[in-house]
Amino acid sequence: MAFLRHRFSVLLLVLVGVLFLAGCKNKNVQRYETTLSVWGVFDNETDYSDINRMYSEAHEPVSRVQYRKFTVDTYKEDLIDALASGNNPDIFMIHSTWLPDFVDKISPAPQQILDANTVVPLVADVVATDTIVDGVVYGAAPSLDSLSLYYNKDIFNSAGITAPPATWSAFDDVVKALTRIDANGQITQAGATFGTANNVNRPMDLLSVLMMQGGAEMSDGASITFDETVRAGSETLSPGKDALLYYSSFARGGSRVYTWNQRQDYSIDAFTQGRAAMTISYSYHYNTIRAKNEQLNFAVAPLPQIDNETLGQQVNYPSYWMFVVAKNHSLPAAKEGRQVVTNELQSWESWQYIKAITYGGKNVAYADPFTGVEKVVALPQDLNALYLEKTGKPPARKDLIASLRDDPLFGPFVRGNLIARSWQRRNSDAIDQVLADMITAVNAGSAVDRALQEGSSKAQQIHTR
Repeated sequence: MAFLRHRFSVLLLVLVGVLFLAGCKNKNVQRYETTLSVWGVFDNETDYSDINRMYSEAHEPVSRVQYRKFTVDTYKEDLIDALASGNNPDIFMIHSTWLPDFVDKISPAPQQILDANTVVPLVADVVATDTIVDGVVYGAAPSLDSLSLYYNKDIFNSAGITAPPATWSAFDDVVKALTRIDANGQITQAGATFGTANNVNRPMDLLSVLMMQGGAEMSDGASITFDETVRAGSETLSPGKDALLYYSSFARGGSRVYTWNQRQDYSIDAFTQGRAAMTISYSYHYNTIRAKNEQLNFAVAPLPQIDNETLGQQVNYPSYWMFVVAKNHSLPAAKEGRQVVTNELQSWESWQYIKAITYGGKNVAYADPFTGVEKVVALPQDLNALYLEKTGKPPARKDLIASLRDDPLFGPFVRGNLIARSWQRRNSDAIDQVLADMITAVNAGSAVDRALQEGSSKAQQIHTR
């Protein structure tokens, strides 16, 4: 993660914080009052109303927290424009893969509020890996999602299949058993929505997790490496090539597992309408599927894993958003008899709020910005648990994951959270498109080796520009 190493910036921030605290250690300093602004997507304002009210009531310096929802299609550009113009919020959510693109625009957490030693045991490993850089916390995740297998129970029952596949070889067998192709060569029932890019939800995530399960190192921070070979005992493997070949085989006419092609409907729609026996996606599609077809008899199971554990790894793939704090803030006007709110103080309060809504629990320790002394305040509810209840998302915190391991809905997703792994790259949206283009190229007849090499080269150019 060399591209995230900003040691000078971090040291400067620590120095500013020390000077700020030292300069303000004055018993005569008046109390201050401020407000916080938060931007995000998907979550509604009503999801935050009780959370923000409880927070303000428990923490006197923050009189109000205001959340604003944006449209995901333009959100990243809206953020960049706002940060450039100085009209940015105090706190904003970014997708976990965007952190390399925003790291120079955000302030890491003061260690008195959130430090790496505290965060690591609290959250799923992937969140700690993604949000902590050189021992400093840059973001905090209120939730975490990972891939799971959705399957149609009626189709399974009719075929006498009693359990969803736990491995990819079993997945192959189920796909072969459940695929229906008519006399004209048309797919009338797909065993799975798998094998293409244009009509499958998050194909780049599916390809990534297949590569990583096979042992691929997707990047080393400085370079994109998913096309490289790896050693497994006495064997030399090409997990990137194997994953691309395997995934695309489900859309290759004549293959044993041919079940899908680019003429099929969008994967979520095909599954919802009962024309596909299986699909792989995140938890946020559960309610979408249920709302579109209340009569659909389906369930969710863990993502299949590679069969030979000596040649692969137990890996899932995450999708989640994290809170970060802007470097610069629009500061409130000072009230008579109150301490002037500085940029450092606004960042301090922003991180205190983030801690409370993510990792704080029901008893939140507020650190005094002038003395560093912590005061523990008992909240009416665990704000993170309330956030998850309001938004219907799986947790990132290990204690909440443990409580949902056997839940019929969230169980497969939270168990997947514990083995989830991501990979860091700049301009992740553009590189995701490269992965999708690799799949499309193979679907169109390009050799797998060529598609992989060209894709890796393009991804490297995007990563380093």
